[in-house]
Amino acid sequence: MARRRMVQAFQAAKDIGNYADVPVMPVDVDPQITLSRNSEQQPFFIAFEEDTVIALMSGSATVRMRDSNVNSWSMITGDHVYVPAGTPHLLEPNEESVLLRYIGNEPAYRAAVFACEACGGELHRLEWQQDLEVDAVAIYSEVVRRFNEDSTVRTCRSCSTVAAEISVERLGWPAEVSTG
Repeated sequence: MARRRMVQAFQAAKDIGNYADVPVMPVDVDPQITLSRNSEQQPFFIAFEEDTVIALMSGSATVRMRDSNVNSWSMITGDHVYVPAGTPHLLEPNEESVLLRYIGNEPAYRAAVFACEACGGELHRLEWQQDLEVDAVAIYSEVVRRFNEDSTVRTCRSCSTVAAEISVERLGWPAEVSTG
C-alpha cells in the first residue's frame, strides 16, 4: 500500500474516505500513525491488541467505548483520546472530521464488535490479524459483508432485536472485495 508523507496529511485527507486508516509514516516507524477522514458513524466498535491514541485534527466527534469505565468522550479539534488495549470503541463524527490514530507497526490482533442498538448487548465479534500493509477499508468492508449476510449474528440474544444491514455504499466502501 502506498504510504503518505505526514507533512501532506491534510492535502491527502481530502482523497481518503471513512475509516481508511492509511499509514502515513515510513514503514519502519513505530508507533505508526494512520489517517482517515470520516463523515459517517463507524459501523462497529473496533478493538486493538495494543493501546492506541486518537487525535482529532479537524471537526468534532464522540468516541464511544464498551467494557470501560469511560462510556464516551467528546472531542474537538486538537483533542487526543487514549484507548487501552482491547477496549472496543467507535467514532461518531458530528461533522466531517480528520483523525490520526497512533498504533503499533507490527501485525496485530483486531476485533470488530457489533452491538445491539436496543439493549447494548454484543451481537457479534469478528477477530483477525491485521498488517498495516493491507488496505483497512477492504478488511472492514469484508467484516460488514459477513455481518450483513447472516441474520442470526444480527439478532440479539438478549432482546431479540434484529439489527439492520449496514450500507457499505453509505460509507464509500466497496461492496465486493477483490481477493486477487
